[in-house]
Amino acid sequence: MTDATANASRGLSLPTLSVNTLMLILLGGAAGTLAFDIFGRAISPILGFASLAPVGLARAFLGTLDLPNSAAYGHLMHLFLVGALAYPIGWLFAARPVLSRILPGLHWFAMSALYGVGLWVFAIGGIATFAGNPPFLNFTGITWVALVGHVLYAIVAATTMTYLERLQNAR
Repeated sequence: MTDATANASRGLSLPTLSVNTLMLILLGGAAGTLAFDIFGRAISPILGFASLAPVGLARAFLGTLDLPNSAAYGHLMHLFLVGALAYPIGWLFAARPVLSRILPGLHWFAMSALYGVGLWVFAIGGIATFAGNPPFLNFTGITWVALVGHVLYAIVAATTMTYLERLQNAR
């Protein structure tokens, strides 16, 4: 059993920091971010729905903090700092252990969907508002595409991390 799996099964214990845990974070975050961007920037518009603009939101957030907010910084924040690091760290070190304790027996898949809703509230309810947009972007079409995108992100990231943990456990 990997350190992350063993500790998560004990409730609120945190995963051990290791190379394996870092790889879980980076690979899960990369897979989730790819799913989010493919859905929000390609599939949703093809289906006639809104197109997500996470880099624009990241740039607006950085600008609100008077930090450099060029397209390069927006991409760095969205793709790496948030997508590949912060959100998967939040899953492994906060959401999964807390939800395991609060809702024992709830399958990790359902927990990841709940985590995605939480990410949506944080991003569209919090960060977007802080960056000068109306709360939840006035519940326009982009709001609902963002909800699906964040839930998809969380499910794909958690699925990737769970799969990699199972591969590690099989050794």
